[in-house]
Amino acid sequence: MQSAEAVRSTRGFSLIEVLIATAILTVGVTALAQLATIAARANLGARSATSAALLAQEKMEQLRGLAWGLDALGNPISDLTADIAAAPNAPAGGVGLTPSPPDALAHNTPGYCDFVDAGGRSLGGGSSPPAAAVYARRWSIEPMRAFPDTLILQVRVAGLRSLGAADGALGLLRLPDEARLVDLKTRKAP
Repeated sequence: MQSAEAVRSTRGFSLIEVLIATAILTVGVTALAQLATIAARANLGARSATSAALLAQEKMEQLRGLAWGLDALGNPISDLTADIAAAPNAPAGGVGLTPSPPDALAHNTPGYCDFVDAGGRSLGGGSSPPAAAVYARRWSIEPMRAFPDTLILQVRVAGLRSLGAADGALGLLRLPDEARLVDLKTRKAP
């Protein structure tokens, strides 16, 4: 005959042990679900920031590709008519490397702004974004005071959802999905 303790140990788990194990499992699964949500948000934010950086680099390359140099006689050559805000870009009808208004990075300024869809395609410029726009790309062109043959090129790209709140605080507020680039372009002889 078996003792009472031996019989009790062979019956399996008690109800209290099952409830405690279920509670521990529930806490663990809840923590993992929260961690997965945080990771998904971080991944989405990183994707958006990377897209903004690539779009800013693309616009900076367009600006750097416009003519700004000297001919064989030393006369200035300047592209002041290319329309890089249009989709597709046009060799005329735009502002090219004409100096921009002082607040071109803070507002959608025609000639110094274009809109981009989720696939990275330019939708053209203007002051109001089209329905498919996801990003606003703004740029400014400013001659250096001490060296007028050198231009300061700036590009700012941000998602439209977060851009509206930051427009008034351009220098103060940096958006999480924003990219800003600055470059210099100097006239050079051929």
